Parts: sequence; structure tokens; C-alpha cells
Amino acid sequence: MDSVATISIRQLKEKVLAGEWISREEALRLSNAPLEELTAAADELRQHFCGNQFDMCTIVNAKCGKCSEDCKYCAQSAHYHTACENSYGLLSTEELLRHAREQAKRGVLRYSIVTSGRALPDREVDQVCGSIRAICTETPMKVCISLGLLKEEQFTKLKEAGASRVHCNLETSRRFFPQVCTTHSFDEKIAALKAAKRAGLSLCSGGIMGLGETMADRIDMVITARELGVTSVPVNLLNPIPGTPYEHHQVLDNDELCRITAIFRFLLPDGRIRLAGGRGLTGDKGEKCFTSGANAAISGDMLTTAGITVETDMALMKKLGYEVKLDNG
Repeated sequence: MDSVATISIRQLKEKVLAGEWISREEALRLSNAPLEELTAAADELRQHFCGNQFDMCTIVNAKCGKCSEDCKYCAQSAHYHTACENSYGLLSTEELLRHAREQAKRGVLRYSIVTSGRALPDREVDQVCGSIRAICTETPMKVCISLGLLKEEQFTKLKEAGASRVHCNLETSRRFFPQVCTTHSFDEKIAALKAAKRAGLSLCSGGIMGLGETMADRIDMVITARELGVTSVPVNLLNPIPGTPYEHHQVLDNDELCRITAIFRFLLPDGRIRLAGGRGLTGDKGEKCFTSGANAAISGDMLTTAGITVETDMALMKKLGYEVKLDNG
């Protein structure tokens, strides 16, 4: 059985190296493939298509809490009672610029402004535009935005201000999404991503692993992402937050996360498979995943939970032979 599965890994790897996409059914075959052979093949694909370039970003929680949406994993949802009680409004340009400068001094090259809520209103979009202009003028970093389900004209304003990429997670598959959130739809996510692309922004969209989804759901999510032209796929590991509906979910083990990142690499060979929230739960800070197809990360603190310091990540990248460098998006 293992020898047959190993042949399948080799055949699919050769197909990807030849410039072809693997299908949903082929990706599903990798779900039961020997892990060591699978991760080695994924790392080979990563090296072939992306070299040793590593894309590292940091995020800032620019507007926190009191979110109208009922995403079952989220500490910031107004629907649940969690330890995230210190909500605040949109940070000023001065505050965002100060934080961005600190990240730039640490060697970070990509900076993402993230806000809670369904969608940032126009007046706050205009304020963020001013912040983006200041950051682009005062630092060498590229600026990403994660401001909710915006419209094309809003994305266009943000692009003109200097933003280069928009982040909007699909979270999971179309099939499983209604189990995760009921206050907005999967199609609204897709509409926002398409609007951002029309505005000239590159796309960052992935999901959370461990919500109760199947491997097929994860594969379907990435297939949707690649059809949309997504170039960066965040892989979050569910951190069960007390007070949310998912507080008692079991955290996926590191081997499962490595299998996920490897399959994602087969599905999106030239993309940035980005370890994101929950990476600290792996025990090795993601090191094994970074030799299993992943080649990007969110460093520093997450939105409401502690992350891994930039300094620690820089040392890890050096150890693994990566070069922290901006991609083209």
C-alpha cells in the first residue's frame, strides 16, 4: 500500500513540475500518503518554484472587538463572552506609523493593517488611506490590508494610497462555511476578493484548520483560492478560545498540519503557503512545516493572542537556509 502511495506522490510531483495543476481527486489521494515522502516532495516543489525566498509579515490589530459577525472561532465577536473585552476604535495614523517603524527596524518587509467588523466604513477607509501613505513614505515595507468585505471603489482608494495586497480568508470550503459563520456568506467573501483583484491588489486568502472540517474541505478551499488567483494562503491552526463555540475543540497535531501544508503546496506550487495564527501551538514554532511546503509566515503577535517574535523567526529562517525577502505581490 505504501509503495503504491509513494508512486502516486512521485507521479503527482512530476505532474506539478511539468506545470500542470493536480485535481481535487488527486489531492485527496495525498491525504493518506506516507507523511515523510509527502513532505519531502512538497519541499522539493517549494524549492523548484520559489527557491529559498521566505515571505514574512507582521500584523497590527488596528480596530479591536465588538464585531457584528458570529464567526465561531473569534474572540472579537460581539456574540460571545471572551477575555477580549478591551475593544477600541481605529488607531490613528500616528499610532500605526509608530508600530510600523518598529517592525521595519526588525527587518520585516510586509505590514498588514487588520480591523474587526464586517466592513470598514468609508470615513475609516479614508483614514486608513492616510495611514498607508504615511507608512509607505516613512518605511520600506509593503502594506497589506484586511478591512472586511469592502467594495471595489474602496479597494481602489486603498490601492491608490499604496496598499499592495488584500487579505480576506475564505476560512474553509463552501460546504462547511455555514457551520462556521451565519452573518455573512461564502459568496460575499468571494465577491470581496474579486473586487480587490479588479482594483489591482494581490490576494491573500486561506483559512483555519481544526474547525471540524475534513481534508476535502481544506482542499476545496485552496482550489477555490487558486481559481480566484490567490498568491498567498494563510494556514491558521485553531486556537480554541474560551467563550467561543469552538472552545472545546481539540488542536490538530503537528503531523496533521505538516500534511495540510504539503498538500497545499501540491495545489499551489508557486504560492506562499503562510503559517499564521496558532503556530505557537505546534511546539516547534512551525519548523517542521517550513520543510513541508510552507514558505511564509505571520510573525509577532496575532490579533488577540501571542505569537512568535520576529527575532525568533529570523533566527529560525537563517537556520533553515531561507532568505527573508519580498515576493512580487
